[in-house]
Amino acid sequence: MSNLFFESAKLAPMADPPLITSGRAHLRLMLFKTMVSIALTIPVLIMAWADLLPREIAYGAASLVLATIVQVYIAGPWYFSAFKALFFSHLVEVDFLVVLSTSIAYIYSIIAYALMAYEKPLSTGSFFETSTLLVTLIMLGRLVTSLARQRAVESISIESLQPSIAILVDSESDSRNEIDARLMQYGDVFLVSPDSAIVTDGTVISGVSDVDESMITGEANFVAKKPGSPVVAGSINHSGSLTIRLNRLLGDNTIKSIGLMVDEAKSSKARFQDMADRVATYFVPIILVLTVIVFVVRVGVGIGIQDYSTTTACINAMTYAISALIVSCPCAIGLAVPMVLVIAGGVAAKNGVIFKSAETIEKARNISHVVFDKTGTLTQGLLTVERELYPTGEGTTLGPMILGLTSSSKHPVSSAIAAHMKSTVTKAAGLKKVTSIVGCGIEATWGEENIRAGNPYWLGVENLPAVTNILSLGVSIFCITVNGNLVAVYGLKDSLRPDTMYVINELRRRNIEISIISGDNEESVKSVSRTLDLPESHVRFQCSPAEKQTYIKEISTEKNVVMFCGDGTNDAVALAQASIGMHVNGGTDIAQSAADAVLIRPALGGVIVLIDLSKTFYRRVVFNFTWSFVYNTFAILLAAGAFPNARIPPQYAGLGEIVSVLPVIAIGVQLRWANFTNFKV
Repeated sequence: MSNLFFESAKLAPMADPPLITSGRAHLRLMLFKTMVSIALTIPVLIMAWADLLPREIAYGAASLVLATIVQVYIAGPWYFSAFKALFFSHLVEVDFLVVLSTSIAYIYSIIAYALMAYEKPLSTGSFFETSTLLVTLIMLGRLVTSLARQRAVESISIESLQPSIAILVDSESDSRNEIDARLMQYGDVFLVSPDSAIVTDGTVISGVSDVDESMITGEANFVAKKPGSPVVAGSINHSGSLTIRLNRLLGDNTIKSIGLMVDEAKSSKARFQDMADRVATYFVPIILVLTVIVFVVRVGVGIGIQDYSTTTACINAMTYAISALIVSCPCAIGLAVPMVLVIAGGVAAKNGVIFKSAETIEKARNISHVVFDKTGTLTQGLLTVERELYPTGEGTTLGPMILGLTSSSKHPVSSAIAAHMKSTVTKAAGLKKVTSIVGCGIEATWGEENIRAGNPYWLGVENLPAVTNILSLGVSIFCITVNGNLVAVYGLKDSLRPDTMYVINELRRRNIEISIISGDNEESVKSVSRTLDLPESHVRFQCSPAEKQTYIKEISTEKNVVMFCGDGTNDAVALAQASIGMHVNGGTDIAQSAADAVLIRPALGGVIVLIDLSKTFYRRVVFNFTWSFVYNTFAILLAAGAFPNARIPPQYAGLGEIVSVLPVIAIGVQLRWANFTNFKV
């Protein structure tokens, strides 16, 4: 019975990200209300404008009913929003303009209809079509805005790449079973067939294939995978089948991590957005004042120049005032930043860069100095042991201890030595009290012996002949002491990343200063700086985390925007100190949490991508603000009757919402097709 229960039990379908789900629900409601508004408005327009039999009382009654439904059901929430902001936040928002103008037209029409029913009609009659058409056009404008925003969010949602089904492999029976990916656990092994998406992060244990990681890292070329290679969720397996051991669950994998960082950036506010909010706060009161001025001026023109009666002049002036109220739309100001920010976040992610806040994408265009860590940043971090020396001649005896010590650390140097030792040592010795000391090395206890390993300056052995001989080779150096006595010296070599030279030259071409600051020894750091043709004044070596922070402080001024690129735990302080901290893929979680931006692709080209994207972001935001100013200036003048023989009737003023936001939407969406990786490595 229990087996039948578990076989029939199923998990609920995998939910979309909350931002997308709520956006779709809001869009469906907007679409429904817009359709209802259109359906109710069309009969009102026909009764007002068509050449029908003269049944004014009947048509007026029908128009009153339809206009009331529109005013209550469609425009009703605007009243709540407007008065909530007015009474609780003491703000006069755009909904207040809409509510005021539609209410004036609606209430005036009710009064006009009542007088007509008592056979005392006004010269203008009622115009229910004005309020209903106004509400409908505003709903259309907001529907277009919501649709564009939702499309933008969905187009850059990286969480949609998460597969929902996994093929689990039972190593004992060699059976394969499809399961919901959310049921996977640590240690599970799953199969990925050709042309299928990889379910979650893991390590290949069998099979050889090419994998397309472009949707995750922005890497255009396929990446070869073999046993031992890491794979990331959402990437596409192509040529062969891969058997993979799970490393990270769905709630913690690369897709989820990137999605959370993108959402964090989208929810943050840029300085531009604060400015837009302040402008919008003053915008509505200014429009109200201008509306009063328009009304007074039009009354004066009607009585003094056009020879209207006072009543006719006031009614005519009211139509101009309503037009001015509605056509002036701060919606473009409100969308100017968030529309571009949402799309910029997705574009950056698809190009291998994640920025954690809007402030980062805003500041990056002004970067004037980039400081790089060396190992794992400018270089690939794939160290190999070039030289090894055992001054006491006990290399074989000490092998298990050295393997046990270096295997306990994830630092690139320790990992390289551990990999080297595994070729000759079969079993690691058990160590106690293993402690990592940031920027220095490792301490541990081996039986009664005190073991220390790390850079020679921390250990105080930099002047010993065994150390100076290897230092002169220009390699990174790692020493081990037992009870203060030097027992092992390793010289390690690393190679530059393929795109390091391009990035350095591109930064130099843009007159951006470049520095290297590293905890490595002098010869190793200067060897890299000479290759990159950097002046010695911009090179620092043997630096502790505190010294890295001090250097960043020294070069940081109000006019100097400094970016620091690093990957290790010892870079966390410098990453936090810099104007923009850039974490390089493959580094530690501590470094990532301290950074403002993350390179999810193992390449430095993302530095250039972030700078270029920031400049593009700035240009588009400036365009949006400029357009909003030009539109509102011209629209208000047109609505107020400032141009001879040209005006905007109040019933059509609602079109202003669409006209004002369409260019903002278009300029934001166009960012999706901009090319930020047009360079050769």
